Parts: sequence; structure tokens; C-alpha cells
Amino acid sequence: MVDLAVSGPIERRSRWLAGFMRGGQRLWIGSALVGLFFLVALLAPLLAPHDPIEQDLLSAQLPPAWMQGGEATFPLGTDSLGRCVLSRLMYAARTAVAVALIAASLAAIIGIAFGLIAGMFGGWIDQFVSRLIDVWMAFPPVLLSIVLAAVIGAGLTSVIAAIVVVDWTRFARVVRAETMVQLQRDYASAARALGLSRGQILRLEILPNLVPLIVTLFAVEMGIAILVEVILSFVGISVAGDVATWGGMIVEGRQIVYQAPWIMALPIGCVILSVIGFNLLGDGLRAALDPVQRR
Repeated sequence: MVDLAVSGPIERRSRWLAGFMRGGQRLWIGSALVGLFFLVALLAPLLAPHDPIEQDLLSAQLPPAWMQGGEATFPLGTDSLGRCVLSRLMYAARTAVAVALIAASLAAIIGIAFGLIAGMFGGWIDQFVSRLIDVWMAFPPVLLSIVLAAVIGAGLTSVIAAIVVVDWTRFARVVRAETMVQLQRDYASAARALGLSRGQILRLEILPNLVPLIVTLFAVEMGIAILVEVILSFVGISVAGDVATWGGMIVEGRQIVYQAPWIMALPIGCVILSVIGFNLLGDGLRAALDPVQRR
């Protein structure tokens, strides 16, 4: 009895450990980058050495502390208005986190719902949803986001709405296709033979087997949402001008790129690392979770 009692938890722990090992370097590197990104965003008020909007024109365009002319109080230098670059990078991460979490979550909820309904019911419902997705995806996503944000107006809410309206189709298309695949499996046929309703089959049988795919899509979508927010802030239709964003910092740095190239290079580096981190995390989680599927 003792052996039977402990074998279940031990087996589950070993299975999850094996899964994380299968994720390999992609999972560990992605987790480290994304974890650092979220940690900096969360603790920005504690970690930032200065107020991100505090100006000191006498200290404008200071180079990073390790370069000649740099000051230790401004580790990554200052911009053209004398604002601390490090502090602005940290607070810009908070904006990126808010956009990534909210936009990706809403896009996932809408897209998964449409994908499950289309894949489960088929027929004219599937045709309608599929044609809607095709029409929506015919437009260049970034261009459509810019147009929508411009129409709605500048602000964090409009940026999130523009991303959600465009990106739900990614979830819907993939979930629809995978739902149809899962419905052809033996376990789904057995569930129907036992008299389970469509809702029960979706909740108890289909959704658990879609978890690896949804987790992967969600991680990748967060990276895409960050990239779109940067583009929108770069063209001037994101949040208010006094709120630090990586796109806004790139615009400011472009104007003085020859005098202070680090001001433009640093936010670009943050964007690249965050997008790479989310993509690696998504790939690693898919590799780790795929074998955990029940059937």
C-alpha cells in the first residue's frame, strides 16, 4: 500500500522533470530571458536609479559609465534631455509587459473560442469562421494594427485593442486545425460512444491535449505583441509622450544617432532580447509538454 501511495506523486514529478529536460537549452535560456524581463519590469520603481522623466539638461547625452566622459550615477548614460537611459529602459519594460500580457491573453481567449467552435461543429459554422479568418489575415498585420490604433486614438488601450483585433486569428486558425485532428483520434470516438456531449468532449478530452500548442502560441504571441507595441510607439501612436517606451526611445535616439549611438542601440537590444526570449520559451515549452499529452 505504501508503494502504491507514493508511486503516483513520484511518477508525476519524474514525468515533469523529464519534460523540462526535453525542453533543453531553448527552455532554460528562454525562461531566463523572460524571467529577467518580467523581474526588471516588476521591480523598476525599486531598481531604477532615477525618475524616468526627470530632466537634467546639464547632463544631456552623457555616455555610459564605462566610456570616457560617463558618470557612475548614470550607468547607461543620458538622452538628449538628460534623462537616465537605464531608468527609461526599465520603465519601458513595464509598458511592454502590460501590453504583452493583456493583448496576448485577450487574443488567446477570442481566438481559442472561435477555433474550438469551428473545429468542433464544422459545417457552415466552420466555413463562416474560416472565411472570416482568411479575410482578416489577408491584411498585413502590422499595417492593420497601425491603422486601427490611428483610428481609435493614441493610448495604451488603443494599442492593446489594435493588437487583439489582429492577432486573435493566429490562435483561431491553429486551434481549429488541431481540434479537427484531435476529433479523429480514438479517444474522441470513444467519448462520443459513451454519450458525452460536445461540451464535455471539448472540456475533458480536447482542451487538455491542446495545452502544449496553446502555451507555445501564447509565449510567441507575447513577443509579437511587444514588437507591435514598439512599432506603434515608434510611429507615434502608442502611449503618451512622457511614458517611457522602447519605440519612443528608438525615435529619440535616431535623431542623435551619430552623437550618441548607444541611446538608439540599447532599446533595440532590449526588444531583440525580449522577442528572442519569448520565442525560445515557446519552443522549449512545446518540446517539454508535447510528450505529456494524454493520448
